[in-house]
Amino acid sequence: MATRRTPVLRGLVNWVGGLFRQEGAQIAVPGATGVDSPAEVSFDSAMQLSAVWACVRLLAENIASLPVKFYEVGSDGQEKEISKGTLPSLFSGKVNRYQTVVEFFETLILNLVMHGNAYAVKQYDATGRNIIGLLPIMSAQVETRLADDGSLIHYYYHSEGVTAYSDAAVWHVKLFGNGIIGLSPLGYARTTIGIGLAGERRVAHIFKNGGKPTGILTIDKLLNEGQRAQVRQEFNELREGNSDRLMVLEAGMQYQQVSMSPEDIQLLESRRFSIEDVCRFFGVPSVLVNDTNGSTTWGSGVEQLVLGFYKLNLRPYLSRIESSAETHLVQPAERGRIRIRFDLDALLRADRQTRMEANQTAIQSGQLTLNEARKTEGLPPAAGGDRLMVNSTMMPLDQVGKAVERPRGDN
Repeated sequence: MATRRTPVLRGLVNWVGGLFRQEGAQIAVPGATGVDSPAEVSFDSAMQLSAVWACVRLLAENIASLPVKFYEVGSDGQEKEISKGTLPSLFSGKVNRYQTVVEFFETLILNLVMHGNAYAVKQYDATGRNIIGLLPIMSAQVETRLADDGSLIHYYYHSEGVTAYSDAAVWHVKLFGNGIIGLSPLGYARTTIGIGLAGERRVAHIFKNGGKPTGILTIDKLLNEGQRAQVRQEFNELREGNSDRLMVLEAGMQYQQVSMSPEDIQLLESRRFSIEDVCRFFGVPSVLVNDTNGSTTWGSGVEQLVLGFYKLNLRPYLSRIESSAETHLVQPAERGRIRIRFDLDALLRADRQTRMEANQTAIQSGQLTLNEARKTEGLPPAAGGDRLMVNSTMMPLDQVGKAVERPRGDN
């Protein structure tokens, strides 16, 4: 039997242990930070780091570009693509009054890969049964709470106040976590992103000051207040400003640099490592975000890179969304009968020579008809191309092994 906790204790347990499923608010960010971030990290500041922008854009745009297809499972277990129905119609046009299906999924994936959770409010028709719209809401403005009776409530904070949604009223897609909410990559990558931002700010400061380091002027005699002020004004350009005028040191005056140079603090190396570190949090190979400083063991061809990216990175996201859509969008009476899949043909499409060789093998072995192969290439059907054939004499499959009737008069 679960023990009862006071609200204060319950909140403390949830905050300290984000992975524990306890009553109250569910926390997607770490309760404790091992290393303080050298820069303030928020959604807006993180997106200004090129590695974060590139990773999020790559995932969002690639997933959003894949068509969504619906299949009905027959009594024989075979899947047949369907195009009629509420959900197929919804995902073939505008998902809501503001967004097309591509724009909708870009917003959904943006929230998912940054915050670990994506929320979309379901909009129903007059009967209250069929979903006719999905309106995404920003994950940063949503608080998910687990009630005492085990039900979930999503509180959406907006300019006009707070709106409470039941779990059935919201399509909630989440990354791995405690089973109720997903862990936030942005929250757990806070220190890594902060280091990258601090490096960018340091570079900006160096260029803003014309690359001038700070230093100390040493003079072999005492100066009065007026002379000190004059010296500071005269040599201020050594510390700040973009003037490149020549400075003249007088009376045994010497200049000593005290700030570290970009080479001393290995600034370039730190910025390069920051790219790799950010990519690890988002599960994206750095070579796919134009990191040309390293190498990859996935092969040098684009096809091998795309295939590896799909298998190890994209496929978990797609499976998560497909499973969640079948659970939360399909009506209970149709669950198990209607399946939702992303069409990966365009993403995994091989080069033309490879496709031609594969089609030729499939046709000659009786696995595909000529017209089925032509359809994959966007070609119109050919007359007589709907029969399965095999190699050698290219006989119809149902005629193989049968005796060939010879014309009369032959010996």
